[in-house]
Amino acid sequence: MNPNENLPKTYAEAIAELEAIVRKMQSDNCDIDTLAASTARSLALLNYCKERLQATDEELKKLLSAL
Repeated sequence: MNPNENLPKTYAEAIAELEAIVRKMQSDNCDIDTLAASTARSLALLNYCKERLQATDEELKKLLSAL
């Protein structure tokens, strides 16, 4: 599975999925066979969140500069 497939529609969904991955990795049930895939998915989600934050920051700067 491509870690960039099916990215969440919202920032909150991405954060929730990241939290679930972290809980799974911290548990005693962390499967070494899926660790690389979970890490790749986490990186894709982090990049998505970073892009959303940057886009929101730019949008807010534009709105505030109009004052």
